[in-house]
Amino acid sequence: MSYTITKSSPVLVPPSAATPSGALPLSSIDKTAAVRVSVDFISVFSAGEQPAARIRDAFARALVDYYPVAGRIAEPVFGQPVVECTGEGIWFVEATANCSLEDVNYLERPLMIPKEEMLPRPPAGVKLEDQILMAQVTEFTCGGFAVGICFSHLVFDGQGAAQFLKAVGEAARDLSEPTIKPVWSRDSIPDPPKVPFSGPPPSFTAFDFVTQVVEISPESINSAKEKFKADTGKICSTFDVITGLIFKARAKAIRLEPSSEVRLGFAASTRHLLKDVLPDVEGYYGNCVYPVGITKSSKEINDASLVEVISLIKDAKEALTKKFVDWMNGGSDTHYNVPLDYGTVTVSDWSRVGFNEVDYGFGEPKYVFTLNDDVNIVGSVIYLKPPAPKQGIRLMLRCAEQEHADEFSEELKKF
Repeated sequence: MSYTITKSSPVLVPPSAATPSGALPLSSIDKTAAVRVSVDFISVFSAGEQPAARIRDAFARALVDYYPVAGRIAEPVFGQPVVECTGEGIWFVEATANCSLEDVNYLERPLMIPKEEMLPRPPAGVKLEDQILMAQVTEFTCGGFAVGICFSHLVFDGQGAAQFLKAVGEAARDLSEPTIKPVWSRDSIPDPPKVPFSGPPPSFTAFDFVTQVVEISPESINSAKEKFKADTGKICSTFDVITGLIFKARAKAIRLEPSSEVRLGFAASTRHLLKDVLPDVEGYYGNCVYPVGITKSSKEINDASLVEVISLIKDAKEALTKKFVDWMNGGSDTHYNVPLDYGTVTVSDWSRVGFNEVDYGFGEPKYVFTLNDDVNIVGSVIYLKPPAPKQGIRLMLRCAEQEHADEFSEELKKF
């Protein structure tokens, strides 16, 4: 049987009450090249009665407090994007599938419905890059539904987008106002002078990465934490364990020359470093991330124990404070520049940002996932919560070419 989705034409959902107009600045962190992208993800819910209508109305209510999200990204001065508070609203799509969630394996990989069918896009002629957030609700014959979201990383980081969607969920559950009051205050973050970039421009190579999914059990994670504590007397996090495992397993699998560099990159939260800068860190929904990188030789990582690699990651995170404060004070901004070659892998932890806690009145989602199938410039790993009731961490891997992919996944499964 052919499974199809029928979409309505996108419609604008404006705020349900009058909102302020005018231009709002973005922060210096928002405007870094590293975040000028759109992010797609899909949340799967087991059941819900008329979810599209309920969620559409909830967006309208939430956009009153989060009125900048109803605006558009503009760039009146080149290189200085702003948010124009136009009150236009978000593009919203209603869709129906001719199948149940069970028919399509609850949208597990490999997807039996193209992802494009479950994600919102604006009408023809409307620029995607000007949109701040869009939503699509796809209803299945079983009563379950999926919510596809596309948001601008220029305006939100993951935690900020989750904060907004939780407010939508609260509106859907008839709360009169959001539990967390939104804070814009982008101009509170310092805008240090840019250090001129020196050196040759970056080169880009398109790699033929293979998409893989591997799950790490909570028992394995806890065992590694206990081993780390026994050897060092210190505590490490789930992120430290998983990231150390990926860095070590990939270095072994891709078999670079012993002296070749292998690199790990990830975005670390800086919210705790902005408490004295922002009027209210809890309500701030802009970007609060800063890139962290580790560079070692292939031999160094291959020879190191997992405990030693985890220690490298903890040390890099602890060094973040000095680097971030240095950057805010006008120091070097070359922390953002990572060579994009086969030796580099980037990791992104989606398991704790809050998307799994969004409740539109029908309970929390069974599964939340993003897709990195289009990534081919740099190796990418995304950490997800596996579908309920499973525990542990699901890894969406796209960082090894075919000749190395099997060995990489086998190294991870040994853990």
